[in-house]
Amino acid sequence: MTGAPMLTFEGVPLLRLSRDTLSRQPSGEGGPPALFALDVKAHETVVVLGDESSGVDGLGALAMGLELPPSGHTTLLGTEIRTLDRRAQLAFRRRVGYLPAGDCLLQNLSLRDNILLPLRFGSHFREREIEGRVDVILAQLRIVRVADVRPAQADQEERRRTAMARALAFDPELVILEQPFDGLPDRVAAELLEVARGGETEEGSRRTLFITGQEIPTLLRGRVDRLVRVRKGHAEVVKA
Repeated sequence: MTGAPMLTFEGVPLLRLSRDTLSRQPSGEGGPPALFALDVKAHETVVVLGDESSGVDGLGALAMGLELPPSGHTTLLGTEIRTLDRRAQLAFRRRVGYLPAGDCLLQNLSLRDNILLPLRFGSHFREREIEGRVDVILAQLRIVRVADVRPAQADQEERRRTAMARALAFDPELVILEQPFDGLPDRVAAELLEVARGGETEEGSRRTLFITGQEIPTLLRGRVDRLVRVRKGHAEVVKA
């Protein structure tokens, strides 16, 4: 796989990252924290795993420019998001599918409207085009039957399918997924991974995927291009 990386982390001190704060100091031994570096190339599926204290859970927010690293930098689609003004940042993030940990669905909206909302406010599609796009993705994620219920009335799998549908609504070339398969049966996790990949090309998956979490089902490892495990701030390539 050639060309400029879709996503780059350079010199990021993982042990100082967490979902709640990006200023936590490393625990245990003194000295400077290990620095994390990673390039994710087009058409790759790259998974980074680590436990709750590893800092891996902060990588998605850094990649999206929602948080700033204590040091080092991240580049997304060739752009360092923090250099953009607020409006440009919002527009730029629409080019990337993002599924944060959990489902982050709006509880007062139906599952269908949770998918419609970002398209209505973040695209130039006509209403008919939006409705048609949502119909297709509801069928693709197999949630047509529950499309009109609210999240509290749906089960965990249905909510996760909806969150994935929303992340893919703009048909992005890069998708960032945080703990996307937690609590799901292996067969469902495998299905969602294939939907997120968006089919195959000669170079690999149609979409580029960056996935973080504590673990992934063994069944999925054969569909991953690179698997990186982080322990005590150090990244070890398990599969390359």
